[in-house]
Amino acid sequence: MIEKSYPTIILAGCPNAGKSALFNRLTGSRQKVANYPGVTVEYKEGTTHTANGNPVRIIDLPGTYSLRAHSPDEVVARDVILGRLPSVGIADLIICVADATNLKLHLRFALELKSLGIPMILAVNMVDIAERRGFKIDCAALSKTLGITVVPTVAVRRGQIEGLLEAIDTTLASGHKKPETVCATIPTNNEMRDLHRQTLVHLDQAGVAYGLPAVTSFAIDRLLLHPVAGLAILVGLMFLVFQAVFSWSAWPMDQIDAGVMWVAEWVNATLPDGYLKSLLADGIIAGIGSVVIFLPQILVLFFFILILEDSGYMARAAFLLDRMMGGVGLHGRAFIPLLSSFACAIPGIMATRTIKAEHDRLLTILIAPLMTCSARIPVYTLIIAAFIPDRAVGWFNLQGLVMFGLYAAGLISGLIVAYILKRLTFQNVMDSFVMELPSYKIPTWRNIVFGLLERTKIFLRRAGTTIFIIMVIIWILSTFPEQPIEKSYAGIIGQFLAPLFAPIGFNWQMVIALIPGMAAREVAVAVLGAVYAISDANLESSLAETLRNAWSLPTALSFLAWYIFAPQCIATLAVIKRETSRKTMWISFFYLTALAYVAALATYHIASAVLS
Repeated sequence: MIEKSYPTIILAGCPNAGKSALFNRLTGSRQKVANYPGVTVEYKEGTTHTANGNPVRIIDLPGTYSLRAHSPDEVVARDVILGRLPSVGIADLIICVADATNLKLHLRFALELKSLGIPMILAVNMVDIAERRGFKIDCAALSKTLGITVVPTVAVRRGQIEGLLEAIDTTLASGHKKPETVCATIPTNNEMRDLHRQTLVHLDQAGVAYGLPAVTSFAIDRLLLHPVAGLAILVGLMFLVFQAVFSWSAWPMDQIDAGVMWVAEWVNATLPDGYLKSLLADGIIAGIGSVVIFLPQILVLFFFILILEDSGYMARAAFLLDRMMGGVGLHGRAFIPLLSSFACAIPGIMATRTIKAEHDRLLTILIAPLMTCSARIPVYTLIIAAFIPDRAVGWFNLQGLVMFGLYAAGLISGLIVAYILKRLTFQNVMDSFVMELPSYKIPTWRNIVFGLLERTKIFLRRAGTTIFIIMVIIWILSTFPEQPIEKSYAGIIGQFLAPLFAPIGFNWQMVIALIPGMAAREVAVAVLGAVYAISDANLESSLAETLRNAWSLPTALSFLAWYIFAPQCIATLAVIKRETSRKTMWISFFYLTALAYVAALATYHIASAVLS
């Protein structure tokens, strides 16, 4: 609970200036940070204590280059700065965060903020990188010419923000009060050019010496941004990542599997026969254990994603794919939301706020659920482990190749859908794409460790809440009113709906798994584990072995095809409704359901014909 009576301090600045990193350092939070713009799309708040121990409220804003807001995230930043949000009000202090290596651009926005009359501090961030590149910035001289306090900071290093905390005390105690109202006019093009001229004058008066450009970054970019070699490297990197997902995670998955089996055996050997033993062993342990085992694969995948994000490579990937995405009608800024959707469609859909044109934003939202989110990983890896041989194909592992193919299928499907929708609904509409490429950085262990811990927490929280509750419900439906499971409520429901899914090769057990899978996709794996455990009281084999014996290969492939297009979870639908409209939500649901059914139908019958 954040005390609203604390002085309110806003962190504002251009994208990729290090605001979220500074917010995390000040408040001890773990907001996602990455070395590319557009990571923060809504304001975050926390508290910290100044050097004198005074509590203050910190607001972290999305990055923006000006108060001339165009995209939804920039509108959020502008409205908070101008005090238009009643929940925030007019800030007592603005901390404008500026990249020390890019003051010519970032200082222009600082001048715009200074004109509002709100007490302000300029935090010149990343001064360590600037010094290494030969920049010489005299913060005292810059402070004198600007007429505001200027402090150097390194947000990603401990002990490098003490000067800022002292400056907060000094500024708040200076007697410079915030205005009752903030009146701001949107600067015209001429006024923006005038601000730029003022920026150059201030930098000249402060004696700022510019260092060398990021020579290393330029040299690396000549290779990584090459239209042919760059794309080949990008595909190769993604290919190696998916190989590692299987090869690196094998040992920890075996240990988790052994642990789950040990707990199940202990429950079976300790408790007397009855409902409690069945609930624990067949429902909760079999269900949740079927999902938790895939945690190592998820962490390996995000380990690489975090490194690529923190290093600055992801912004290059967006640049490389801009031509391809533009060819199908997507805006270049769609790359970041689509990339976020590989973790979860919800932050991906929210990240579309960085897209200015509404039609481009809507198009990106509609295809974001086709990106392979982490909730699909347990489904994919279970079916691959059950039906795809673990053998080498040349230098590569066959299971890793199939996993790469599933991810590629989701991405390519999204591009095809975007191409069709663009031609049908948004013809002749195209906006330009401008993106600031950050310098390369060595990834920091803090961001990677915190990022992995956050993914672990999210995964285990879902296992301990959503999946746990669903497992209890599934066990009740699968146990009552009587056994065997075919005569239970779940069996009756599954057999009732089975004719609808028979053409795509699904049996009634699979149908049972699809329904709760709407709550969270990985729940399908947990439900399959529970349903087959209850079906066979003497079941001693793993779930993968059970499915291998119960399903045909065409059925397994059809199940994978279904989950490439599978209708998004309820939480994703709710976010689509919040970000767009109820109509868009239903359009998304029905078109994805239709795609999933058609893809599974085609896959099942083609595979059956080939294998027969």
